[in-house]
Amino acid sequence: MAIVETSHLRREFGKLVAVHDLDLRIERGEVFGLLGPNGAGKTTTILMLVTLLKPSGGVARVNGFDIAREPAKVRQSIGIVFQDQTLDTLLTGRENMLLHARLYGMPRGLREKRIAELLHLVDLHNRADDAVKKYSGGMRRRLEIARGLLHRPVVLFLDEPTLGLDPQTRAHTWEYIKRMVREEGTTVILTTHYMDEADLMCDRIGIIDHGRIVALDTPRALKASLGGDVVRLKVADAPLAALRALPAVTRVEVKDGWVEASVTEVHRHLAAVLAAVPGVESVEVHSPTLDDVFLKFTGREYREEGEGEGWMEAAFKASQGGR
Repeated sequence: MAIVETSHLRREFGKLVAVHDLDLRIERGEVFGLLGPNGAGKTTTILMLVTLLKPSGGVARVNGFDIAREPAKVRQSIGIVFQDQTLDTLLTGRENMLLHARLYGMPRGLREKRIAELLHLVDLHNRADDAVKKYSGGMRRRLEIARGLLHRPVVLFLDEPTLGLDPQTRAHTWEYIKRMVREEGTTVILTTHYMDEADLMCDRIGIIDHGRIVALDTPRALKASLGGDVVRLKVADAPLAALRALPAVTRVEVKDGWVEASVTEVHRHLAAVLAAVPGVESVEVHSPTLDDVFLKFTGREYREEGEGEGWMEAAFKASQGGR
C-alpha cells in the first residue's frame, strides 16, 4: 500500500521549473532514498511533501492526505529530522522531548510513556536530564531522531541524518534508525550524500536530476544496470571504437584522462579489453557502486557538489522566491 504518492507533481519558480510532473509511489514500511545533485529538485520535492512549499501543479498524498488541501493532517502524519539542528540546547533531553509532545497535544500519560521508550531506544535515558549543550554531536542527532518519532509518525523524513558524524557514530545512528523502522513500523524517506549508507539502508532509491526521476529501483538492481564490473584505464589515446566493439563491454566513458568501461564477466574478458587498448599506464577494476550509478544517470559525481544546504535553509530561500 502506497503511503506517499505523487501524480504530475510540479513546482515552478518564475520561469524555472524545479520539479517536472513527478510521479512517485512509496510503500508503507519502506526505507526510500531520494538522491540528487544540488539544484536537481530533490529538496524542492521533499519540501512539498512536508508541506513547507506549495506545489505549482499536480497532486501528492501522504498517508492518504492531500498536501495542498489537508496540510495539517499531513503534518500530523509525519516526523522530520532536519540537517540543521533544531534542539534547544539550554533544555535537557527530556525537556526537549516534552516540549515536542505538548506541541502535538499528546496526553500526559502517553507522552511520558513514549518519551521513556524512545530515550531508551536511542540509549539516552541515562543522560535525559542533562542539558543538551553537554551532548556530543552524535547524542544530539539521536535525540533529534527520537523526537521525530515521538508522536508515532507514519512517515519519517531524514535530511542527511549522519552528516558530520564520525564513522563509528554514523554506524550507531543507522543501527538506531533500523531498529526504529523495525519496532515503530515507520516509513522512512531520506536524503544522504553517503552513497554507502544509501546502498546499505534503502529498500529502493530514486535518483532525481533536472526535476525528473531518472532512475528508480533497488540498490542491487541499479548497480546491475551498469552491465558488469567497472574497468578504469589510464591511457593517453584510447581507441574507443575498438573498446565498444567488444561483446563484453556494455558502456564506455572518458573522464579526466581515464577510460571507464563496464565489462560483463570481467575475470574472463579483461585480457581482451587490455589487448584492445595499447599503451595502458594503469588499470583499476571494481564492482559497480551507487557512485557509478549516479555518474551514469546524472553525468556528475555526487560528492563533487558538496554537502549542500539543509531543508530549513532551502525552505527559507524558496519562500523568498529562490529555488
